[in-house]
Parts: sequence; structure tokens; C-alpha cells
Amino acid sequence: MKHTFRFSAILILTIPILLLTACQKDDDPVIPNEEELITTLILTLTPSGGADPVIWSFRDLDGDGGQNPVIVTEPLSVNTEYSTTVQLLNETETPAEDITEEVRMEQEEHQFFYVASAGTDLIAVYNDQDANGNPVGLQTTISTGTAGSGTLTVTLIHLPDKTAPGVAVGLPDQAGGETDIEVVFDVEIIQ
Repeated sequence: MKHTFRFSAILILTIPILLLTACQKDDDPVIPNEEELITTLILTLTPSGGADPVIWSFRDLDGDGGQNPVIVTEPLSVNTEYSTTVQLLNETETPAEDITEEVRMEQEEHQFFYVASAGTDLIAVYNDQDANGNPVGLQTTISTGTAGSGTLTVTLIHLPDKTAPGVAVGLPDQAGGETDIEVVFDVEIIQ
């Protein structure tokens, strides 16, 4: 009988302690990094030599599904270097929210990738770096070669592995992370 009493007493004392610790509030909840809505991506390509900039844009004001996005491009000139900047907006807000500033403030957590389709004589070189010396891609130099056509895929990845093979030179295959926005622009390079 003595053993049953001790076991019952221990059980009676243990149950409230277990209930209290099971119901205890977590002091450090994980707050997810909510992604901003990006409805608009604008590339401004300014040719060396002072000619007027070329503006490419992507707008999808109703998000995925619904209406198709509006993508506008202009031809690029052969054998030309373009100083290129990116602007990201959420145009569902009034006034439009400039998401570019968030990417600029969180440079270590973001990287743009510029990938030309096979046969498109176009390359992009990063002109900006985060605090760790890794590329960001808000500012690039896009250089064209011979006349032709193809595509340029512009991708913004959140939390890429910037140390993975090829990522520092703009290859997204090993970057991991999550895609914030990806746009395929038609490219025409003319004489």
C-alpha cells in the first residue's frame, strides 16, 4: 500500500506541473518575414554616350491569375553598354509603395539575376554589392553585342545562398531562396 500512495502522490503533483508547462506561452515566437507585394518592375537602361534611356516595364496590378501582365520593351542598340537600374513598386497602394528601398535596406537578403536566353548576345555585370561584398543587382551594366533577338529573364530572389557556386556571377541555379518576382522580357538588339 505504501508504494501505491507514493506513486499516486507523485502523479498528482506531476500532472499540474506538466499542464502548466504545456500551456506556457512561447516567449520568442517566430514572426515570418512577410513578402511585399510587387506589382511593377521597371528597368531603366541608359546607354553610354548620353542617348535617351530605354525603359522596360512589367505591370501586373491584379497579381497572379486574373488579367495578364503588361510587359513593355524597346529595342536595344548593337555593341552598346547600358547603365541599368531597377525599380520595384506596389501600385495597389496610393501613392505607390517603392519596394526598391526595402531591397536596398535588406541587400544581404536579396539578389537580382539577369539571364539571357541562348543565342542572345547580351550580358549583365553587377555594379553594386551588399555589406559582405556580394552582388545585389539594383545597378548593373548590360552590354549588347551583335543584332538578334531572344529573352532576358530578370529574377529577384529573397534569401539566396550568395556563396553557392555561380551565384556571385549571376547564375541562379544554386541560389536557393524564394523568388520574389520573375519577369521574362523579349529582347531585340538592332543596328
